[in-house]
Amino acid sequence: MPVVRITDPADPRLVDYTGLTDVALRSRREPAEGLYMAESSKVIERALGAGHRPRSFLMTERWLPDLEPLLADVVARHGDLPVYVGERDVVEGLTGFHLHRGALAAMHRPAPRTVEEVLAGARRVAVLEDVVDHTNVGAMFRSAAALGVDAVLVTPRCADPLYRRSVRVSMGTVFQVPWTRVDPWPDGVAELRRLGFVTAALALSDDAVTLDALEADPPERLALVLGTEGHGLHASTVAAADVVVRIPMAGEVDSLNVGAAAAVAFWATRVR
Repeated sequence: MPVVRITDPADPRLVDYTGLTDVALRSRREPAEGLYMAESSKVIERALGAGHRPRSFLMTERWLPDLEPLLADVVARHGDLPVYVGERDVVEGLTGFHLHRGALAAMHRPAPRTVEEVLAGARRVAVLEDVVDHTNVGAMFRSAAALGVDAVLVTPRCADPLYRRSVRVSMGTVFQVPWTRVDPWPDGVAELRRLGFVTAALALSDDAVTLDALEADPPERLALVLGTEGHGLHASTVAAADVVVRIPMAGEVDSLNVGAAAAVAFWATRVR
């Protein structure tokens, strides 16, 4: 695999790696250009294990010997790809941050799948409505993978699960759990119902049942809908759902962070 020594952060060959700390720019650019960033050797390994194709790699000299076995495996699967290697100040000047997790890989973004394809055979599904914090999205995917959620749907305004921070926080489990965007929403509730799912909206509502009650008598196919940080689910989503569910709270606390609430709900409703 060709190792390309870089000395100039403005090198046009490195365009995939520019502006990585500009969340708004990268959130628009990456889906449009069909790429995403995998950060750290562990995440890159999981991306490759999921069948995703790399475009190139970027790392400092210090990490090249450690990553040679991984790069040899990439050559065997995908042929030669550029490996950009530079001194730390050059790489930091390009990316805008200290690359201390081994390497970055620019990856080809997989083609989007339909809702019906993603939900085929699923019994437990999470729907993330307008969750805009990439850390929360990554944490929810990690919980989904750990606690037996079969698929994840994200609404049109939800943060990108393949954004670098989401992928990193998920520890690469975003490649493990099938997911796609559901659009339009909340019209997608009707699609879930057509596919045999009971839709449970997690919200504070006077007519909400407790998570304990849902756990005691779970439906065969369940879609748990979790809302954005702060404001929670839209009123139209709550109205469209089959049931509204709340997590019983103590200590004069009325709710949990959406990532924590997701983990609690996934555990309680896991298939036994």
